[in-house]
Amino acid sequence: MPIRHMVLLWLAISGGGFHWFWHDTHNVSSIPDALHVSSSMLEDMPVQVAGLIASEVQVDGDRTQFEMRVTSINHYGSHSKKDENRALISEQVIVHIKLAAKQEQQLAAAWQRGDAILLRGTLKAPAKAGNFGGFDYSEYLHTQEIHWLFKGDGAASLQKQEASLWNRYTLFRWNDQLREQLGQRMESAFTSLHHAGYMKGLVLGVTDELDPATYNEFTQLGLTHILAISGMHVAVYAATLLYLLRLLRVSRETSLTVVMILIPAYVLLTGASPSVVRAGIMAMIGLFAARRGMLKDGLNILSISALLMLIWNPYYLLSVSFQLSFLVTGGLLIYMPLMKPFFAKWPFLIGGEVAITITAQLVSFPMTVFYFNQFSLLSFAANFVLVPLITYIVLPLGTVAMGLSFLWGDGARILAWPAEQLNDLTFLLVKWLNVDDAYVSIWPSSSILWVMVYYAALYSVLYWLKTWLTSRRQTNDITVLNSTPISSPIYTGLAASPEWAAILHTAHEPKGAGKFASRQWNGYRHLALALSVIAWLGILYTGYQSPGGGNTGTVQYLDVGQGDSILITTPGGKHILVDGGGTMDFATGKNAWRKRADPYEVGKDTIVPLLKQRGVHRLDAVILTHGDHDHAGGLQAVLDQIPVSTLFFNGTLTDKAPFRKLLNTALDKQIKLYGAHHSMEWEPDQATKIRFLYPFTLPEDESEQLPVMKEQNHYSVAMILEMEGASFLFTGDMDDAAESSLLSELTRFSSSVKNKGMGAVGKAVDVMKIAHHGSKYSTSEEWLSYWRPKVSVISVGATNTYGHPNEAVLERLSGVDSAIYRTDTMGEIQIRAQQGKLSVRYQRKQYKTDTNTTTY
Repeated sequence: MPIRHMVLLWLAISGGGFHWFWHDTHNVSSIPDALHVSSSMLEDMPVQVAGLIASEVQVDGDRTQFEMRVTSINHYGSHSKKDENRALISEQVIVHIKLAAKQEQQLAAAWQRGDAILLRGTLKAPAKAGNFGGFDYSEYLHTQEIHWLFKGDGAASLQKQEASLWNRYTLFRWNDQLREQLGQRMESAFTSLHHAGYMKGLVLGVTDELDPATYNEFTQLGLTHILAISGMHVAVYAATLLYLLRLLRVSRETSLTVVMILIPAYVLLTGASPSVVRAGIMAMIGLFAARRGMLKDGLNILSISALLMLIWNPYYLLSVSFQLSFLVTGGLLIYMPLMKPFFAKWPFLIGGEVAITITAQLVSFPMTVFYFNQFSLLSFAANFVLVPLITYIVLPLGTVAMGLSFLWGDGARILAWPAEQLNDLTFLLVKWLNVDDAYVSIWPSSSILWVMVYYAALYSVLYWLKTWLTSRRQTNDITVLNSTPISSPIYTGLAASPEWAAILHTAHEPKGAGKFASRQWNGYRHLALALSVIAWLGILYTGYQSPGGGNTGTVQYLDVGQGDSILITTPGGKHILVDGGGTMDFATGKNAWRKRADPYEVGKDTIVPLLKQRGVHRLDAVILTHGDHDHAGGLQAVLDQIPVSTLFFNGTLTDKAPFRKLLNTALDKQIKLYGAHHSMEWEPDQATKIRFLYPFTLPEDESEQLPVMKEQNHYSVAMILEMEGASFLFTGDMDDAAESSLLSELTRFSSSVKNKGMGAVGKAVDVMKIAHHGSKYSTSEEWLSYWRPKVSVISVGATNTYGHPNEAVLERLSGVDSAIYRTDTMGEIQIRAQQGKLSVRYQRKQYKTDTNTTTY
């Protein structure tokens, strides 16, 4: 029998591998061949495409986004407008149209899925990951079978065409319209858009209008599964329908059939995410099996659901939603029988709820830290309290209120009122649980092997704990039975249970038999339990530890676009962040309409995830070179989510509100603040030293307040890091005047500086961070002649509007034979220092033959 199972398993894995290979081999773009050009030549080439809108149209600020099924494409030019030049294809692209005026928002809002359109614009390849371990948009879209982004300029770039009443998207279009109507009904039932947006996500799976701050708070507590339509929603939906049909005296078989038919409609209505598709398939299979009287165990149903989904689309296997949904469901089916005995004597509802919550938390934990790199110790309490409240009260109230609003608006608002009060209570509780960051643990990215070993160790712990608990209870029951007359009614209930036969058989064994059995258990089983617990705790400890330095120091120049952010990890395991990048916001004043609901922010969306992924439990220091937004803007998110011990800055203020908020946050969190200045030194550990070179001590203000400097570049912090026999110079956005001033000071007092042990000053540094992203107003010939850097790193944004880096700067760097590394073309640049040797690697390869790793 085992051989048969092994053969079947091998055939299944082989078949799945072949199916994946075939599917992935055919997942290529046909657009380059259709236009007879290479992919590199197609980038930014003007084209004209015709096709159908294939998704809901999202209008957010000055951008409209949707998916499009392209049916024809041609070069857009004076000689290529004729229809005969069009190439017929069938390929999905993502369309981004930047709106030119506020009035165009209404035009874009009228576009719908299924519309036939003609578009003019350019094609761009999706961005690849700029940082090691960062989100790779190109790979993600590849799993969606999308290979190109289409960029349009203004609503005029899209022209609607005549289309047939029925096409492949007509059903989805009707579904979009229904979801829109239901969303409007939800808005009429609930008094505020905040509540309406939350209830739309809870009931309909529409998360676009959910407050981003609320979503982040739910995420930190591990509550996002509540906001994602999943098995919980399908179960409530199916159970409610079955209950209503029973009240209407519909037969059991007919009820099961009706619900089985209606479940796909609910799956479609709520957005058809992988989790709800899984739940819908499982529910339909379960209902069908129950109707035929051949209901099998849940694992079989779960396996069939996974098989059907992967046959349809093998890329589901890479979906986080798919993985979490199946793992948690499978984990509940496997681990719940081991967990139930611990709560057998609890009240039924409370014991069941606690068992499910603990099991779900234990099962979802490794995947949660694998993908999101954090886990709140308050997650169990939040799930135990809020999941039943939302599932059994708020969700039904919101659903009924939405439906009632079609018939009786005032009645719907009356019904929605208690749901709003409970929502306010939920938001208050979630915010309160998120106040103290001490309960949030940060976990570095682990391996799949670690996840598998975790599950195996957890099963072993629960198995031996259950065996121990069962043994204790059996011993206690034997004692009770030995003192119970044979005629007692207790035997009547036990005799019918086969698993109690052995206990009944030993009930009147000689005294001491139970103790002998207990002593027998206390042998190797206690040892097995102890070893299992030790192994499980060891696995948790291993997964929590940050990757060790191993007598190696690392400087990581992160790719944050047009800005600076550098993470230093010392040989002793200290973490220092120099600057935090920043995303400029031009959507103010008359351009306020351009502001997006949840815009990209480099600190929140790039730096914080990378810090967590790399296991930075605490930043020993943040060094802010100056207050410009492209260096300081991302630090607000860092201070909000990562514990920080010390903050160094240049000792000045700016007149910008975000910078003052940053310093107030540091004060509120009791972070030590220091104004960095010339001759100041700091040693993070025994093998690392930081010497601050600039700015010079500023004149003291009689009011004892920090001076406000509108021009921050001139006062940028400059410093030298000495680590593992290598020297790194950091310059912020120093201008040539600051460079000249510092050079004069260093030259004038070079002898006294050497006497203080500053060996790196006045000598060639190993690595220099080029000032001000390679601006022509920095990095003078005198500056380079003094420092003579072996390696130069330029942190700069691709296609920036400032012309950085300047060609003259690049020529000057080449003139001193300095190797140049740039984040705009190479992505993140990591430099490891060990015993005076440098090893440089970067994320993006410039050439196919490039090894992207160099040693100095």
